[in-house]
Amino acid sequence: MTTDTNTGTVTKAAEADRPRVARSFGPADGRTSEGGVLHVFSHGMLVLWALMVGVPLLWVLWSSFKTSNGILSDPWGLPATLHFENWANAWNKANMGQYFLNTAIVVGGSVVGTMVLGSMAAYVLARFTFPGNRFIYFMFVAGMSFPVFMLVIPLFFVLRDFPGSPLLATYHGLILVYIAYSLPFTVFFMTAFFRTLPTSVAEAALIDGASHTRTFFQVMLPMAKPGLISIGIFNFLGQWNQYLLPMVLNQDEDKYVLTQGLAMIALQQGYENDWGALMAGMMIAMLPVLVVYFIFQRQVQAGLTAGALK
Repeated sequence: MTTDTNTGTVTKAAEADRPRVARSFGPADGRTSEGGVLHVFSHGMLVLWALMVGVPLLWVLWSSFKTSNGILSDPWGLPATLHFENWANAWNKANMGQYFLNTAIVVGGSVVGTMVLGSMAAYVLARFTFPGNRFIYFMFVAGMSFPVFMLVIPLFFVLRDFPGSPLLATYHGLILVYIAYSLPFTVFFMTAFFRTLPTSVAEAALIDGASHTRTFFQVMLPMAKPGLISIGIFNFLGQWNQYLLPMVLNQDEDKYVLTQGLAMIALQQGYENDWGALMAGMMIAMLPVLVVYFIFQRQVQAGLTAGALK
């Protein structure tokens, strides 16, 4: 090994003679292997979850084009011939068309009402300080902890004995119940989202002469669009698939929603053996949910991560 006497630096030849030491050893290798195992495990769980969700969905889809004998004799086989009459029977004979319309009326009204009332309440709780602010907020949070099973019996008597005209087995009665059921989570979610929005924009609007109402609807609400879309999708999914509340509070067969209609069809098909129509009815009930999610999936993801990114 040679050293330059003037500079005191080691020459390249001396550096080449030195034993090379591994750069990565010990804990670093352990962390790498642990990360690889975790990566494989997480992807394996995702694949398993996708199979658990996707296989039943595909099975219902191809069973909706098979005859009852085909479903019972070869449940996992693909249909040899597409029987589109199953969908027609489900829509017309099983009255799925009427159930679909009833569901659209109830869910459409309840989602709009939930979003308007929930966003207004959340904006006030997030932006204004007044006595009882935290108490009201925590009351909404506590509302998420009540199981729906504890509320159906009191709700039944409240709607039946409502002053003026009974709300039991009516569209508007069920809409009001859906709004009350969805408000706690909506307020909780939107309050956290409104707190992430910049206050300088609202202050500038107020300085320019805008009222609080105009500031909310024309300035702050458009800025909260990602959060509104996300919570709107969750409310739509939850209310579209709601079964217990309409089963107890909506006993008029002409006003049945899809979940009630499917339960009735399942009971009838047990005697009539038209399983193809039942599968078609299930697909009719699932299609709007799938379409809404596929259209707005990017907005849902953006709304869920917007608060963290800000």
